[in-house]
Amino acid sequence: MTGHGAVDAHIDWAALRSAAKRMTERSYAPYSGVRVGTAGLTDDGRMVLGANVENASYGVTLCAECSLVSHLVCTHSDDDSLGKSPRLVAVCTVAGDGDPIAPCGRCRQVLFEFGGGDLLIDAVDGPLPLSALLPWAFGPDDVAARRDRA
Repeated sequence: MTGHGAVDAHIDWAALRSAAKRMTERSYAPYSGVRVGTAGLTDDGRMVLGANVENASYGVTLCAECSLVSHLVCTHSDDDSLGKSPRLVAVCTVAGDGDPIAPCGRCRQVLFEFGGGDLLIDAVDGPLPLSALLPWAFGPDDVAARRDRA
């Protein structure tokens, strides 16, 4: 347990890892051969999934975490016209061997947008808050606070 109390106690990390491992089988990785799958738990109790999708033009490859966030945004049911999505509370990303793999920098920023610094990320030695992997993160509140008002 990471000290996140009741939230962490209700997270079935084994189920998230298992689902993430299954997603590696859906990965499209013909160039690197590195299959990555991810599973996340939302604050409304749903599991969202993702897999990496490579491209011959490497720069447009989609990481598994980007796929997961797309699943989160596209599958929530919300009457809010602003399109607010449920928040992520836990994410497990694994390589094809089933062991946790850390999100890249870009994905840390993408995950921050939908889970904040308290989002728990599965790691080899146990879950870590995203704030430990992305200190001094820039998020939606910073946009509003720093917007040019002139």
